[in-house]
Amino acid sequence: MKLQRMNRRALALGALAVSGALALTACGSDDTGSKSSGGGSSTSAAAGNIKCDDAKGQLQASGSTAQKNAIDAWVKQFTQACNSVQVNYNPTGSGAGITAFLQGQTAFAGSDSALKPEQVAQSKKVCSGGQAIDLPMVGGPIALGYNVPGVDSLVLDASTIAKIFDGKITNWNDKAIAALNPNAKLPDLKIQAFHRSDESGTTDNFTKYLISQAKTDWPYSGGKAWQAKGGQAAQGSSGLAAQVKQTAGAISYFELSYASDGLKTVDLKTAAAEPAKATAENASKAIASAKIAGTGQDLALKLNYNPSEAGAYPLTLVTYEIVCDKGNKSDTLAGTKAFLRYVASEDGQKVLSQNSYAPIPAEIISKVRTTVEGLS
Repeated sequence: MKLQRMNRRALALGALAVSGALALTACGSDDTGSKSSGGGSSTSAAAGNIKCDDAKGQLQASGSTAQKNAIDAWVKQFTQACNSVQVNYNPTGSGAGITAFLQGQTAFAGSDSALKPEQVAQSKKVCSGGQAIDLPMVGGPIALGYNVPGVDSLVLDASTIAKIFDGKITNWNDKAIAALNPNAKLPDLKIQAFHRSDESGTTDNFTKYLISQAKTDWPYSGGKAWQAKGGQAAQGSSGLAAQVKQTAGAISYFELSYASDGLKTVDLKTAAAEPAKATAENASKAIASAKIAGTGQDLALKLNYNPSEAGAYPLTLVTYEIVCDKGNKSDTLAGTKAFLRYVASEDGQKVLSQNSYAPIPAEIISKVRTTVEGLS
């Protein structure tokens, strides 16, 4: 009897072993059959179209905090397919990102502002035989997050926003705010306006909007560094969002994805009949009217801060990936092209919509894809 029990047990274990082997064979067959067109194997349907080529090693990048949440989502999908590449993106801010790139420390930089002519000239020292170019990859609204107890809906125009951030309007029940919000119960509460402490492309784009639409009330030249006096400062978009969330009376500016944690956002009064809400879809409507201002392979855009389409949200930014057109380092070229190819692809751009960002309009992103393929 004991021998029979041992034989039955052995047969059962053998059956399990065969079953397990078949299961592993099936998994291995799936992996083999789902390799991306570039030779890298995919581990999910979303990653199935990613072309890896011979990409391997570490890819260092830094810059824009506005695109940080998009980068995180992209890296998750990309590394499932191209698991021989490690993408390390450090959200240091646009200014610091450009500086690191121009010093040869990174493969590419993220910036919410296009390169200046002197920066392009400087890049020729890093891009052997070429120069740095701007590739628009991420669009989105700059949301004005606010924390005013009892106020669930708030409308502001460019002039009022400029006066708030320049310290000319200091209380939430100010008559200018009340005129724009006749049905709101505005409290007698001091306004706490927060701005970026670091050099930021988000600041640059925010102030470009104010210069364009409220020049009389915003007497500054603009740029990545905050110029107005007064207010309070915090590091990065995440730092601003955190301050608004914890400070009664606070208002600040940051990319919409940073407002996803329950923060209320301002509706912008424009020339349209109804105020425009800060949504990815409404930002795309505004970005669609942008014009390519760059020359050659550079695809820097000139944004339209006064769009005529109903619902178009004019306070937008576009984040550029800054890379050498020629002269990229040989050990990072394959990885850079593979990652940027995915980012600009249809699948990559879909990720933006899923994370409160605005995809780049089709006419522009098609030119980005062509440019990425020509990187050398």
